[in-house]
Amino acid sequence: MNSRIPPARRRTLAALAAFTLAVALPAAAQKKYDPGVTDTEIKLGMPMPLSGPVSGYSVVGKVAQAYFKKLNEAGGIGGRKVSLLIYDDQYSPPKTVEVVRRMVEEDQVLAIFGNLGTAPNTAIQRYMNTKKVPQLFIQSGAAQFDDAAKSPWTVPFLGSYQGEGRAFARHILANRPDAKVAVLMQNDDLGREVLKGLQQGLAGQAKAKVVAQATFEVTDPTVDSQVVQLKNSGADVLVMAATARTAAQAIRKTADLGWQPDRYLNFAAASVKMAFEPAGAEKSKGVISLAVYKEPMSQRWGRDPEVLAYLELLKTHAPDVDASNGSGVSGYLVAALMAHVLQAAGDDLSRDNVRRVASNLKDVRLPMLLPGVLMANSASDLHAYASMQPVRFNGIELDPLGPVLQMK
Repeated sequence: MNSRIPPARRRTLAALAAFTLAVALPAAAQKKYDPGVTDTEIKLGMPMPLSGPVSGYSVVGKVAQAYFKKLNEAGGIGGRKVSLLIYDDQYSPPKTVEVVRRMVEEDQVLAIFGNLGTAPNTAIQRYMNTKKVPQLFIQSGAAQFDDAAKSPWTVPFLGSYQGEGRAFARHILANRPDAKVAVLMQNDDLGREVLKGLQQGLAGQAKAKVVAQATFEVTDPTVDSQVVQLKNSGADVLVMAATARTAAQAIRKTADLGWQPDRYLNFAAASVKMAFEPAGAEKSKGVISLAVYKEPMSQRWGRDPEVLAYLELLKTHAPDVDASNGSGVSGYLVAALMAHVLQAAGDDLSRDNVRRVASNLKDVRLPMLLPGVLMANSASDLHAYASMQPVRFNGIELDPLGPVLQMK
Protein backbone atom coordinates (compact mmCIF):
# COMPACT_ATOMS: atom_id res chain seq x y z
CA MET A 1 0.00 0.00 0.00
CA ASN A 2 2.83 2.42 0.92
CA SER A 3 4.24 2.06 -2.58
CA ARG A 4 1.09 3.73 -3.92
CA ILE A 5 1.74 6.91 -1.85
CA PRO A 6 3.58 9.54 -3.89
CA PRO A 7 7.15 10.23 -2.70
CA ALA A 8 6.36 13.82 -1.75
CA ARG A 9 3.43 12.65 0.37
CA ARG A 10 5.61 10.02 2.09
CA ARG A 11 8.17 12.67 3.00
CA THR A 12 5.45 14.87 4.48
CA LEU A 13 4.05 12.02 6.58
CA ALA A 14 7.53 11.09 7.81
CA ALA A 15 8.24 14.66 8.86
CA LEU A 16 4.89 14.86 10.65
CA ALA A 17 5.59 11.61 12.51
CA ALA A 18 9.00 12.85 13.61
CA PHE A 19 7.50 16.11 14.85
CA THR A 20 4.77 14.29 16.78
CA LEU A 21 7.35 12.05 18.47
CA ALA A 22 9.47 15.05 19.45
CA VAL A 23 6.67 16.94 21.15
CA ALA A 24 5.56 13.77 22.92
CA LEU A 25 8.94 13.43 24.69
CA PRO A 26 8.83 14.60 28.32
CA ALA A 27 10.26 18.01 29.06
CA ALA A 28 12.84 16.45 31.40
CA ALA A 29 14.51 14.83 28.40
CA GLN A 30 15.37 18.22 26.93
CA LYS A 31 18.78 19.36 28.10
CA LYS A 32 19.05 22.93 29.30
CA TYR A 33 22.39 24.34 30.30
CA ASP A 34 23.68 27.66 31.59
CA PRO A 35 27.30 28.80 32.01
CA GLY A 36 29.32 26.26 33.95
CA VAL A 37 27.62 23.18 32.50
CA THR A 38 28.40 20.89 29.57
CA ASP A 39 27.62 17.28 28.82
CA THR A 40 30.72 16.31 30.80
CA GLU A 41 31.20 18.98 33.48
CA ILE A 42 29.46 21.04 36.17
CA LYS A 43 31.58 23.92 37.43
CA LEU A 44 30.97 25.31 40.95
CA GLY A 45 32.71 27.94 43.09
CA MET A 46 33.39 28.09 46.83
CA PRO A 47 35.14 31.08 48.46
CA MET A 48 36.95 29.89 51.60
CA PRO A 49 39.08 31.50 54.35
CA LEU A 50 42.26 29.62 53.54
CA SER A 51 44.12 32.31 55.49
CA GLY A 52 43.17 34.98 58.00
CA PRO A 53 41.51 34.99 61.45
CA VAL A 54 39.11 32.09 60.83
CA SER A 55 41.30 29.96 58.58
CA GLY A 56 40.52 26.96 60.79
CA TYR A 57 37.23 26.73 58.93
CA SER A 58 39.07 26.06 55.65
CA VAL A 59 38.51 22.40 56.49
CA VAL A 60 34.94 22.92 55.19
CA GLY A 61 36.26 23.50 51.67
CA LYS A 62 38.80 20.70 51.87
CA VAL A 63 36.18 18.10 52.78
CA ALA A 64 33.71 19.40 50.18
CA GLN A 65 36.40 19.01 47.54
CA ALA A 66 37.12 15.48 48.74
CA TYR A 67 33.41 14.64 48.54
CA PHE A 68 33.21 15.65 44.88
CA LYS A 69 36.46 13.88 44.01
CA LYS A 70 34.98 10.64 45.27
CA LEU A 71 31.67 11.34 43.56
CA ASN A 72 33.46 11.97 40.27
CA GLU A 73 35.28 8.66 40.56
CA ALA A 74 31.88 6.98 40.83
CA GLY A 75 30.68 8.65 37.60
CA GLY A 76 29.74 12.12 38.76
CA ILE A 77 26.20 13.49 38.47
CA GLY A 78 24.32 12.39 35.37
CA GLY A 79 27.64 11.48 33.79
CA ARG A 80 29.05 14.95 34.47
CA LYS A 81 32.12 15.50 36.65
CA VAL A 82 31.90 18.29 39.21
CA SER A 83 34.75 20.82 39.14
CA LEU A 84 34.89 22.70 42.43
CA LEU A 85 36.95 25.91 42.40
CA ILE A 86 38.09 27.14 45.82
CA TYR A 87 39.72 30.57 46.20
CA ASP A 88 40.94 32.24 49.39
CA ASP A 89 38.70 35.12 50.52
CA GLN A 90 40.39 35.50 53.94
CA TYR A 91 36.93 36.00 55.53
CA SER A 92 37.25 39.58 54.25
CA PRO A 93 34.24 41.09 52.41
CA PRO A 94 36.31 43.01 49.81
CA LYS A 95 38.30 39.87 49.06
CA THR A 96 35.10 37.84 48.79
CA VAL A 97 33.81 40.31 46.19
CA GLU A 98 37.05 39.95 44.25
CA VAL A 99 37.12 36.15 44.14
CA VAL A 100 33.39 35.82 43.43
CA ARG A 101 33.60 38.20 40.47
CA ARG A 102 36.45 36.05 39.15
CA MET A 103 34.39 32.89 39.57
CA VAL A 104 31.30 34.33 37.89
CA GLU A 105 32.83 36.45 35.12
CA GLU A 106 36.04 34.59 34.27
CA ASP A 107 35.52 31.00 35.38
CA GLN A 108 31.81 31.05 34.46
CA VAL A 109 30.65 28.85 37.34
CA LEU A 110 27.07 27.60 37.45
CA ALA A 111 26.74 28.63 41.09
CA ILE A 112 28.68 29.34 44.24
CA PHE A 113 27.85 27.49 47.44
CA GLY A 114 28.93 26.76 50.98
CA ASN A 115 30.97 29.91 51.64
CA LEU A 116 31.34 31.20 55.18
CA GLY A 117 30.13 34.18 57.11
CA THR A 118 27.49 36.87 57.24
CA ALA A 119 29.67 39.84 56.26
CA PRO A 120 31.38 38.14 53.28
CA ASN A 121 28.05 36.91 51.94
CA THR A 122 26.39 40.28 52.48
CA ALA A 123 29.10 41.84 50.35
CA ILE A 124 28.16 39.68 47.34
CA GLN A 125 24.43 39.18 47.86
CA ARG A 126 23.26 42.05 45.66
CA TYR A 127 25.80 41.20 42.95
CA MET A 128 24.73 37.55 42.83
CA ASN A 129 21.04 38.44 42.63
CA THR A 130 21.63 41.09 39.97
CA LYS A 131 23.64 38.61 37.92
CA LYS A 132 21.07 35.87 38.65
CA VAL A 133 23.73 33.41 39.74
CA PRO A 134 22.79 31.03 42.60
CA GLN A 135 24.40 31.86 45.96
CA LEU A 136 23.52 28.59 47.65
CA PHE A 137 23.76 27.07 51.12
CA ILE A 138 25.88 29.84 52.56
CA GLN A 139 27.24 29.18 56.04
CA SER A 140 25.19 31.82 57.80
CA GLY A 141 21.82 31.93 59.50
CA ALA A 142 21.29 35.69 59.22
CA ALA A 143 17.74 36.83 58.48
CA GLN A 144 18.80 38.99 55.53
CA PHE A 145 19.54 35.85 53.50
CA ASP A 146 16.00 34.55 54.05
CA ASP A 147 14.19 36.83 51.62
CA ALA A 148 12.78 34.99 48.62
CA ALA A 149 11.09 38.15 47.32
CA LYS A 150 14.13 40.46 47.29
CA SER A 151 16.97 37.92 46.99
CA PRO A 152 15.61 34.74 45.37
CA TRP A 153 19.10 33.63 44.28
CA THR A 154 20.39 33.45 47.88
CA VAL A 155 19.72 30.40 50.08
CA PRO A 156 21.14 30.04 53.62
CA PHE A 157 22.45 26.70 54.88
CA LEU A 158 22.42 27.20 58.64
CA GLY A 159 19.37 27.43 60.83
CA SER A 160 18.13 30.88 61.77
CA TYR A 161 20.36 32.76 64.24
CA GLN A 162 17.23 34.24 65.77
CA GLY A 163 15.86 30.70 66.07
CA GLU A 164 18.97 29.70 68.01
CA GLY A 165 18.46 32.62 70.38
CA ARG A 166 14.84 31.64 70.95
CA ALA A 167 15.87 28.04 71.60
CA PHE A 168 18.37 29.19 74.22
CA ALA A 169 15.69 31.35 75.86
CA ARG A 170 13.32 28.38 76.16
CA HIS A 171 16.01 26.30 77.86
CA ILE A 172 17.04 29.15 80.17
CA LEU A 173 13.44 29.74 81.29
CA ALA A 174 12.90 26.03 81.93
CA ASN A 175 16.03 25.72 84.07
CA ARG A 176 16.66 29.18 85.56
CA PRO A 177 13.42 31.23 85.33
CA ASP A 178 14.91 34.19 87.23
CA ALA A 179 18.08 34.28 85.12
CA LYS A 180 20.29 37.33 84.75
CA VAL A 181 21.68 36.89 81.24
CA ALA A 182 24.90 38.34 79.84
CA VAL A 183 25.58 38.22 76.09
CA LEU A 184 29.00 38.15 74.43
CA MET A 185 28.31 38.92 70.80
CA GLN A 186 30.24 39.31 67.57
CA ASN A 187 29.65 42.82 66.23
CA ASP A 188 27.72 41.74 63.15
CA ASP A 189 24.43 40.09 62.24
CA LEU A 190 25.44 36.84 63.96
CA GLY A 191 25.65 38.56 67.31
CA ARG A 192 22.73 40.92 66.80
CA GLU A 193 20.33 38.22 65.64
CA VAL A 194 21.17 35.70 68.36
CA LEU A 195 20.53 38.54 70.82
CA LYS A 196 17.26 39.45 69.11
CA GLY A 197 16.01 35.87 69.24
CA LEU A 198 17.06 35.59 72.88
CA GLN A 199 15.17 38.77 73.75
CA GLN A 200 12.12 37.55 71.84
CA GLY A 201 12.18 34.30 73.81
CA LEU A 202 12.52 36.08 77.15
CA ALA A 203 9.90 38.75 76.36
CA GLY A 204 7.03 38.93 78.80
CA GLN A 205 8.87 37.10 81.57
CA ALA A 206 8.66 38.73 84.95
CA LYS A 207 12.19 37.88 86.12
CA ALA A 208 14.55 36.48 83.48
CA LYS A 209 16.19 39.24 81.47
CA VAL A 210 19.33 40.33 79.65
CA VAL A 211 21.36 42.45 82.08
CA ALA A 212 24.56 43.04 80.07
CA GLN A 213 25.97 42.94 76.54
CA ALA A 214 29.51 43.16 75.20
CA THR A 215 30.57 43.16 71.57
CA PHE A 216 33.82 42.28 69.80
CA GLU A 217 35.25 42.28 66.29
CA VAL A 218 36.23 38.99 64.68
CA THR A 219 39.77 40.35 64.29
CA ASP A 220 40.17 41.26 68.00
CA PRO A 221 43.11 39.37 69.52
CA THR A 222 41.21 38.53 72.73
CA VAL A 223 37.89 39.11 74.46
CA ASP A 224 39.27 39.06 78.00
CA SER A 225 38.11 42.58 78.85
CA GLN A 226 34.59 41.87 77.56
CA VAL A 227 34.35 38.73 79.72
CA VAL A 228 35.47 40.67 82.80
CA GLN A 229 32.84 43.32 82.04
CA LEU A 230 30.09 40.71 81.76
CA LYS A 231 31.15 38.93 84.97
CA ASN A 232 30.90 42.22 86.84
CA SER A 233 27.25 42.53 85.76
CA GLY A 234 26.30 39.80 88.24
CA ALA A 235 24.90 37.58 85.46
CA ASP A 236 24.39 33.89 86.16
CA VAL A 237 23.89 32.93 82.47
CA LEU A 238 26.30 33.66 79.61
CA VAL A 239 25.19 33.41 75.98
CA MET A 240 28.02 33.51 73.43
CA ALA A 241 27.51 34.35 69.75
CA ALA A 242 30.91 33.94 68.14
CA THR A 243 33.22 31.89 65.95
CA ALA A 244 35.11 28.97 67.48
CA ARG A 245 38.39 30.82 68.14
CA THR A 246 36.70 33.58 70.15
CA ALA A 247 34.42 31.12 71.91
CA ALA A 248 37.47 29.18 73.13
CA GLN A 249 38.96 32.39 74.53
CA ALA A 250 35.72 33.32 76.30
CA ILE A 251 35.22 29.87 77.83
CA ARG A 252 38.80 29.80 79.10
CA LYS A 253 38.67 33.33 80.55
CA THR A 254 35.34 32.67 82.25
CA ALA A 255 36.81 29.66 84.03
CA ASP A 256 40.04 31.48 84.92
CA LEU A 257 37.99 34.23 86.60
CA GLY A 258 36.16 31.65 88.70
CA TRP A 259 32.87 32.75 87.14
CA GLN A 260 30.45 29.84 86.81
CA PRO A 261 27.41 30.92 84.82
CA ASP A 262 25.29 28.56 82.76
CA ARG A 263 26.90 28.88 79.31
CA TYR A 264 25.25 28.74 75.89
CA LEU A 265 27.15 28.78 72.59
CA ASN A 266 25.82 29.17 69.05
CA PHE A 267 25.93 26.16 66.73
CA ALA A 268 28.59 27.42 64.30
CA ALA A 269 31.14 27.82 67.11
CA ALA A 270 30.36 24.68 69.09
CA SER A 271 33.25 22.58 67.79
CA VAL A 272 34.91 20.10 70.13
CA LYS A 273 38.18 20.40 68.21
CA MET A 274 38.14 24.15 67.47
CA ALA A 275 36.48 25.56 70.61
CA PHE A 276 36.17 23.18 73.56
CA GLU A 277 39.58 21.50 73.38
CA PRO A 278 41.50 24.78 72.87
CA ALA A 279 39.61 26.28 75.84
CA GLY A 280 40.33 23.17 77.90
CA ALA A 281 37.99 20.20 77.99
CA GLU A 282 37.39 20.50 81.72
CA LYS A 283 36.77 24.26 81.48
CA SER A 284 34.31 23.68 78.61
CA LYS A 285 32.37 20.97 80.40
CA GLY A 286 28.68 21.84 80.65
CA VAL A 287 28.48 24.27 77.71
CA ILE A 288 25.09 23.95 76.00
CA SER A 289 24.60 24.32 72.26
CA LEU A 290 22.75 22.94 69.27
CA ALA A 291 23.99 20.24 66.90
CA VAL A 292 22.99 18.73 63.58
CA TYR A 293 25.64 16.14 62.72
CA LYS A 294 27.39 13.14 64.22
CA GLU A 295 30.78 13.98 65.69
CA PRO A 296 33.10 11.65 63.76
CA MET A 297 35.32 10.67 66.71
CA SER A 298 32.52 10.25 69.25
CA GLN A 299 32.36 6.85 70.93
CA ARG A 300 28.60 7.03 70.49
CA TRP A 301 29.02 6.75 66.72
CA GLY A 302 32.08 4.51 66.67
CA ARG A 303 30.41 1.76 64.64
CA ASP A 304 27.96 3.88 62.69
CA PRO A 305 28.17 3.07 58.93
CA GLU A 306 27.80 6.73 57.93
CA VAL A 307 30.63 7.80 60.22
CA LEU A 308 32.84 4.96 59.00
CA ALA A 309 32.18 6.01 55.39
CA TYR A 310 33.06 9.62 56.27
CA LEU A 311 36.32 8.59 57.94
CA GLU A 312 37.20 6.46 54.91
CA LEU A 313 36.62 9.48 52.65
CA LEU A 314 39.08 11.53 54.69
CA LYS A 315 41.62 8.73 54.66
CA THR A 316 41.52 8.31 50.89
CA HIS A 317 40.73 11.81 49.60
CA ALA A 318 41.67 14.31 52.34
CA PRO A 319 44.44 12.72 54.42
CA ASP A 320 45.62 16.11 55.75
CA VAL A 321 42.23 16.80 57.41
CA ASP A 322 42.04 16.06 61.13
CA ALA A 323 39.19 13.57 61.47
CA SER A 324 38.45 14.83 64.98
CA ASN A 325 37.59 18.29 63.63
CA GLY A 326 33.83 18.06 63.33
CA SER A 327 33.68 21.21 61.23
CA GLY A 328 34.79 19.05 58.33
CA VAL A 329 31.42 17.33 58.53
CA SER A 330 29.80 20.65 57.63
CA GLY A 331 31.80 20.61 54.39
CA TYR A 332 30.65 17.05 53.78
CA LEU A 333 27.00 17.93 54.36
CA VAL A 334 26.97 21.09 52.26
CA ALA A 335 28.60 19.18 49.38
CA ALA A 336 26.13 16.31 49.75
CA LEU A 337 23.21 18.76 49.71
CA MET A 338 24.59 20.51 46.62
CA ALA A 339 24.95 17.12 44.92
CA HIS A 340 21.35 16.30 45.88
CA VAL A 341 20.15 19.51 44.22
CA LEU A 342 22.14 18.89 41.02
CA GLN A 343 20.85 15.33 40.83
CA ALA A 344 17.26 16.48 41.34
CA ALA A 345 17.67 19.14 38.65
CA GLY A 346 18.30 16.39 36.09
CA ASP A 347 19.18 17.72 32.63
CA ASP A 348 17.71 21.15 33.35
CA LEU A 349 20.92 22.57 34.75
CA SER A 350 19.93 26.16 34.18
CA ARG A 351 20.76 28.52 36.99
CA ASP A 352 17.09 29.26 37.56
CA ASN A 353 16.12 25.61 37.91
CA VAL A 354 19.00 24.88 40.26
CA ARG A 355 17.90 27.85 42.37
CA ARG A 356 14.30 26.59 42.43
CA VAL A 357 15.30 23.09 43.50
CA ALA A 358 17.60 24.45 46.23
CA SER A 359 14.76 26.62 47.55
CA ASN A 360 12.21 23.80 47.80
CA LEU A 361 13.85 21.01 49.80
CA LYS A 362 11.44 18.42 51.13
CA ASP A 363 12.65 16.69 54.31
CA VAL A 364 16.02 15.69 52.88
CA ARG A 365 17.94 13.20 55.02
CA LEU A 366 21.70 13.27 54.40
CA PRO A 367 24.37 10.88 55.71
CA MET A 368 26.00 12.14 58.95
CA LEU A 369 22.93 14.06 60.14
CA LEU A 370 21.80 13.26 63.68
CA PRO A 371 18.63 11.19 64.04
CA GLY A 372 15.57 13.37 63.49
CA VAL A 373 17.48 16.23 61.84
CA LEU A 374 16.27 17.02 58.32
CA MET A 375 16.77 19.61 55.58
CA ALA A 376 13.65 21.42 54.36
CA ASN A 377 12.91 24.91 53.09
CA SER A 378 10.54 27.01 51.02
CA ALA A 379 9.98 30.61 50.00
CA SER A 380 8.55 31.30 53.47
CA ASP A 381 11.74 30.06 55.21
CA LEU A 382 14.82 29.43 53.09
CA HIS A 383 17.11 28.18 55.89
CA ALA A 384 18.07 24.61 54.97
CA TYR A 385 18.11 23.12 58.48
CA ALA A 386 14.57 22.39 59.57
CA SER A 387 15.51 20.90 62.95
CA MET A 388 18.41 20.85 65.44
CA GLN A 389 19.41 18.78 68.46
CA PRO A 390 20.13 20.51 71.81
CA VAL A 391 23.41 19.18 73.27
CA ARG A 392 25.70 19.60 76.29
CA PHE A 393 29.47 19.07 76.25
CA ASN A 394 30.42 16.41 78.81
CA GLY A 395 34.17 17.02 78.69
CA ILE A 396 34.70 14.56 75.85
CA GLU A 397 31.76 14.79 73.46
CA LEU A 398 28.31 16.31 72.99
CA ASP A 399 25.43 14.60 74.80
CA PRO A 400 21.86 14.96 73.50
CA LEU A 401 19.79 17.21 75.72
CA GLY A 402 16.08 16.54 75.23
CA PRO A 403 14.26 16.03 71.92
CA VAL A 404 15.13 17.47 68.51
CA LEU A 405 13.79 21.02 68.11
CA GLN A 406 11.84 22.11 65.04
CA MET A 407 13.40 25.37 63.87
CA LYS A 408 10.75 26.43 61.38
